[in-house]
Amino acid sequence: MTRKFDKFAVYMQAVQSPSHDVKFLRSVYRRQRGTEPAVLREDFCGTHALACAWVRLGPGKHAMGVDIDPEPLRYGQDNHQSALTNEQRDRLTIVRGDVLTTRLSKADMVCAFNFSYFCFHSREVLRDYFKGARRALRPQGIFVLDIFGGPQHGEPCIDMKRLAGLRYFFEQEFFDPISNRTRFHLHFHPQGGRIKKRVFSYDWRMWSIPEVRDALAEAGFKSSVVYWEGTARNGRGSGKYHKREKGEACKVWTAYIVGLP
Repeated sequence: MTRKFDKFAVYMQAVQSPSHDVKFLRSVYRRQRGTEPAVLREDFCGTHALACAWVRLGPGKHAMGVDIDPEPLRYGQDNHQSALTNEQRDRLTIVRGDVLTTRLSKADMVCAFNFSYFCFHSREVLRDYFKGARRALRPQGIFVLDIFGGPQHGEPCIDMKRLAGLRYFFEQEFFDPISNRTRFHLHFHPQGGRIKKRVFSYDWRMWSIPEVRDALAEAGFKSSVVYWEGTARNGRGSGKYHKREKGEACKVWTAYIVGLP
């Protein structure tokens, strides 16, 4: 923690692990395609920490990022891009734009993490986004999404996690079972300071795994697979994901869905 509260730094501390994410993406591509991926497109990239981590993997790695919000893009330029070498920055392309309409060169992988596509509330718009993601892929490309759910998220709740120098709160303000619409807030309480409420807020639709897989099929993906998080001895998520046909009846679960064009 520094004297000034850095909301993007604590966000990454609480919910992101770019170095782990790029290793996972690389591993999934190898398992699905049997070759080494080169080009990653990060949709809803925000501070594009993941895209920066991708180009750090080696000279053959290129990354693109798209986000509509200029604030996190500026932060990423000042704090993540600035830590790259000139050669690494040459392999990085970041664009301010709408993921529904932005066209870039084709990628081996497109990813949408941090449940960002939950901002789409209608099946039609979700399907349109998936169609665009499919068009953005090379012939052997894959599309990777993360997803979460479980009965705990069918009602208002607050989860708290202790991190180095602060506590992090993930609040679900409400849930409407007719529309599956929900609102989440992230609060942070720095050690020795005042709690920072609603640092980030999200107006989401809670999409289910079957809904997402059906929408992928409607968007032209030939198939999709699910990587389900295992359970550790303490009963919490293990952080390790394996391809599964059946999940577990957990109060809270996370998974990845991989679309194959």
